[in-house]
Amino acid sequence: MQPDDVILELADLKKYFYLGGGQVLKAVDGVSLKLYRGETLGLVGETGCGKSTLGRTALRLYHPTGGRVLFDGIDIHHCSRTENRALFRRMQMIFQDPYASLNPRMTVGEIVGEALDIHGLARGQARRARIEQLLVMAGLNPEHAGRFPHEFSGGQRQRVGIARALAVEPDLIVCDEPISALDVSIQAQVVNLLRDLQSRLGLTYLFIAHDLSMVKYISDRVAVMYLGRVVELAESHELYTNPRHPYTRALMSAIPVADPEAEAARQRIVLAGEIPSPINPPPGCAFAGRCPQAAETCRREAPPLVEKNSGHLVACHRPE
Repeated sequence: MQPDDVILELADLKKYFYLGGGQVLKAVDGVSLKLYRGETLGLVGETGCGKSTLGRTALRLYHPTGGRVLFDGIDIHHCSRTENRALFRRMQMIFQDPYASLNPRMTVGEIVGEALDIHGLARGQARRARIEQLLVMAGLNPEHAGRFPHEFSGGQRQRVGIARALAVEPDLIVCDEPISALDVSIQAQVVNLLRDLQSRLGLTYLFIAHDLSMVKYISDRVAVMYLGRVVELAESHELYTNPRHPYTRALMSAIPVADPEAEAARQRIVLAGEIPSPINPPPGCAFAGRCPQAAETCRREAPPLVEKNSGHLVACHRPE
């Protein structure tokens, strides 16, 4: 991938929530990432590490506390109204909860067609034809356009959300845990649909998820977050076969293996202690209190995210 292929760049991005009484929750605390055109970047980490906040800030659903978000070189939080409208077409989101993200008072056709109306992309018969085309692309039937969300299963509702995201022909889609609320039997279908749409339409994904096996399957590169920061970033195969950060190694050891003998022979890494509060994070490395190899330096100085191997970045004073 070449530098001119960068479609989205996060530069020292920060998003803090001010809770009153002088308390500040540092949800995203200085993240720098580059997302290349046509790739899928997986983003993993424990609940509360800031994954979804990062995705929403990258799409301007939240205003950043600091840093920049550059989409094709344009700072999306400091651009003109005209640029805003054009950028919103090119950046879309698939939300985690297919039950909460669809308006129950609108039909599926109205939900999918709303973006067409806002951006003036189609009217009349062309609008109806486009809605039917989008539903078919998402694996639904054209006649579903007249039904309401409560008439569908969770997997079908998520397909409606995918069709809605595709309506404006975006370049980038942030997938905010799009399969976590679905039955296991449906998850693979939705992920395969996303991969097929990516190959057909040239889409770029930021894929946020808890399921490490699914992230490995769909992602070209994977970033690991811990307490608002990226602690490791590498190509998918490299990260899963050669994790360098102790937190990443603990995550990888939790992935179940289908072979009973191999599963029994594996060494599970169980982390002691609790995740520090993002309201009062410790000095130095946030993982030091749970890390089996932490040294005094780790408790004093926060490690920068630096390249250890070609394309493999780690934020650790003592990586293996």
